[in-house]
Amino acid sequence: MATLTISAADEKRVKAMGFLSNKGTDHFSGRIITVNGKITAAQQRCIAEAAEKFGNGIVTFTTRLTIEVQGIPYDKIEEFQAYIAKEGLTTGGTGALVRPVVSCKGTTCQYGLLDSFALSQEIHERFYVGYHTVKLPHKFKIAVGGCPNNCVKPDLNDLGIIGQRIPIFDESICKGCRKCSVEAVCPVKASKVVDGVLKTDKNLCNNCGRCIGKCRFHAIEDGTYGYKIYIGGRWGKKIAQGRALSKIFTSKEEALDVIEKAILLFREQGRTGERFAETIERLGFENVEKLLLANDLLERKQEILDEKAAPAGGASR
Repeated sequence: MATLTISAADEKRVKAMGFLSNKGTDHFSGRIITVNGKITAAQQRCIAEAAEKFGNGIVTFTTRLTIEVQGIPYDKIEEFQAYIAKEGLTTGGTGALVRPVVSCKGTTCQYGLLDSFALSQEIHERFYVGYHTVKLPHKFKIAVGGCPNNCVKPDLNDLGIIGQRIPIFDESICKGCRKCSVEAVCPVKASKVVDGVLKTDKNLCNNCGRCIGKCRFHAIEDGTYGYKIYIGGRWGKKIAQGRALSKIFTSKEEALDVIEKAILLFREQGRTGERFAETIERLGFENVEKLLLANDLLERKQEILDEKAAPAGGASR
């Protein structure tokens, strides 16, 4: 391996650009931003060419669905950026900022209850791009799950959205069948026929929507689509499972506003180096929920953004 020749200041400078030191060498991995893992065929070709031209020919994928090209020499970093820019690609995804959003494939998945590709792209543009210069106490990760299967683990992110479909039950049509087709299909055993009528335990039901259209007598023919939001999740050396807000949002705009309010709250009241989970624990979940369901944070948005940001301490790669 080559001897390290890059100063700490130079390494810090390029890390902020999305270039991470390859241990024991003076080369770097260039982190290329994707919108929840989606790239075009032309972009894929460009990345492969850049990996051979500037790196060691190896391309890897991160847990945040970004792409890293390994083995880029320090003095080739700007050339690498210019080369991938031909296909609209950029580097980044580091520091105490909103990080690139991740999502499952809910748009095409048979269980998907929301258009996860479109929603995550909207979140990417509004918060990863739109808040790219807004320093936070630590990194802030957002995930979008298309259904309660939780494949992308939204509840282990600083903020996670899970698609919902709340069944609309017409009790007057229910026949209380001994072999209830709704009871049979419920994956969490939340629905059961009791005293001749179907009852659903709202504490167990996760609004997966599997029961809709399954009643032979059409007692559950439709459902309301919505967004369940978890806050305060994290993984790593310290793990915290996020808690769901008590309200299921049926308006996309309202759900997006909650994301913005969470970021503003974290910027204003988070302490340098602490994750959002720790901010919530310190302030109290109920207090945080109250702030996220009110409008004060959005009304004071410019004031919060104009405040001097806390030093970006504690942020990892």
